[in-house]
Amino acid sequence: MAALTPTATAAPRDDTPSDGGGTVRARRPRRRIWRGVVLALAGVYFVVPLLASFVFTVHTPGQGVSFDAYTGILSADGFTQSLFLSLGLAAATIALVLLLTVPALIAVRLGAPRLRSVVEVVCMLPLVVPPIALVSGITTVLRWGPDHLSTTPLYQTFIAVQDESFPLVLVFAYTVLALPFVYRSLDAGLSAINVTTLVEAARNCGARVPYTVLRVILPNLRSALASASFLTLALVLGEYTIAALLGFRPFAVWIVSISGSEAQTSVAVSLLSLLITWLLLLVLSRVGSRSGAGAGAAAAGSAPAGGSAPGTSSSPTAPSASSAAKE
Repeated sequence: MAALTPTATAAPRDDTPSDGGGTVRARRPRRRIWRGVVLALAGVYFVVPLLASFVFTVHTPGQGVSFDAYTGILSADGFTQSLFLSLGLAAATIALVLLLTVPALIAVRLGAPRLRSVVEVVCMLPLVVPPIALVSGITTVLRWGPDHLSTTPLYQTFIAVQDESFPLVLVFAYTVLALPFVYRSLDAGLSAINVTTLVEAARNCGARVPYTVLRVILPNLRSALASASFLTLALVLGEYTIAALLGFRPFAVWIVSISGSEAQTSVAVSLLSLLITWLLLLVLSRVGSRSGAGAGAAAAGSAPAGGSAPGTSSSPTAPSASSAAKE
């Protein structure tokens, strides 16, 4: 009897997984169908407007198919100047916003964790402030400055930030607009590593704080820095409202300005800029994935050597900090 009891209870246990497995196998085709439907709808939503724009650029009613809209982009008046201006503004904005946010976020993580929510609220504020309100405030300040500061050295500063060849006022405005995206990217990157343990391990090996930030923390933030840089680049290349209202002519404003007289060229440039943005996204994603794989391989390779450092064996990335500090 004692031997029959487990046999009687074992039978239903064998039936239950088989029923569950059959149910799961029955649900898989439905999930695949729904996934296919969702992907098809998303593809139609994104691809149809692009195809319609491409047909508009190459087909002229009564004249047939022609690629003059694409071949004439480089020779279009103002294309090169506006594109280089936008790229220069993007580079300056990326440098400025990273110089502001990276040290601030690292300092908050290390010295004042309670201020993290305050910094988050400050960085998220541009999301709730309309760009038209921001540009209205900038215009008021730029008009107020010359009237009250014309006899001071600050007057030349007001003139310099509005230089049409490279308007620094746009860099400052774009830096404010990019704060939410940069903060989210860097916060996700810092949350993925143990900053306190890395810094303590580097200090135990004799490294100073600047050296620790440059050689230990920043290499672990390559993916986050690449994401923040790409989002800032996409924002600057596509921003129109602030630049147009302040009277400057970067790439987005130039595209809109020629849309009236050269509509096909304007749409062709928009398509090419979209493709360039996608290519940059792929390149940055590939660079970020390789950097993460390289950092993980380096940490795995240096793990035995870092095991002698007291208090560093609890973190998987602590050995890389020790090896970097020993250099």
